[in-house]
Amino acid sequence: QVQLVESGGGLVQPGGSLRLSCAASGFTFSRYDMSWYRQAPGKERELVTIITSAGGSTKYADSVKDRFTVSRDNAKNTVYLQMNSLKPEDTAVYYCKALLDFKDYWGQGTQVTVSS
Repeated sequence: QVQLVESGGGLVQPGGSLRLSCAASGFTFSRYDMSWYRQAPGKERELVTIITSAGGSTKYADSVKDRFTVSRDNAKNTVYLQMNSLKPEDTAVYYCKALLDFKDYWGQGTQVTVSS
């Protein structure tokens, strides 16, 4: 069965960095685009970034552009989100998403809190 497991979240001060990981299983990872979303309390879930199946193309929300970097290692079935220069407004639960041919799959999420 398809499974996505996020890790790497935590508490960090403004200006700090975190690296999130999403470990995938149950499907041919290298065939599919992967995305990161986030959801803050009281807010709608929003798209953060997307990376194509081979990792050759990426796009970012304006709010994170030039601060976040998405990458993937298809040999390890893992997608990463490197977050630098973090701001309090980046505080949210971050989710990994796989869009397969027939269905969307989501991980459980990992909490990122940016605070002094």
